[in-house]
Amino acid sequence: MRFMVIVKASKDTEAGVMPSTELLAAMGKFNEELVKAGVMEAGEGLHPTSKGARIKYRGGEGSASRGPFPLSGDLVAGFWLINTKSLDEAIAWMKRAPFLDGDEVEIRQVFAAEDFGEALTPELREQEERLRAQAAKK
Repeated sequence: MRFMVIVKASKDTEAGVMPSTELLAAMGKFNEELVKAGVMEAGEGLHPTSKGARIKYRGGEGSASRGPFPLSGDLVAGFWLINTKSLDEAIAWMKRAPFLDGDEVEIRQVFAAEDFGEALTPELREQEERLRAQAAKK
């Protein structure tokens, strides 16, 4: 099962405050454990929303607004993409992450092709597999 672990933004991450050397070292060690266990597929930190944009869609068209955006519970500061046997295993791994007091992550399962049932026709499934293979080559 694949899970996205969403690292929630804070006042510090939105202000562009970089983590300490100690925290970077601890996170590097944790990421190494994830990789050695075959759990980690990807993981990155994100720049603050002041360097980003949002696109809102109406009537088939998108309109963009640039950050910064107000600090709220839905802002993301980073992520992992992990592969575990269950949500419980994902939780166990993330409980070990070296975060500071007050930091928060959210764990959400990533859809698999079989989750879409008959709506994902054989043609659409083939297209999805072809696009994933092409993207993996880059």
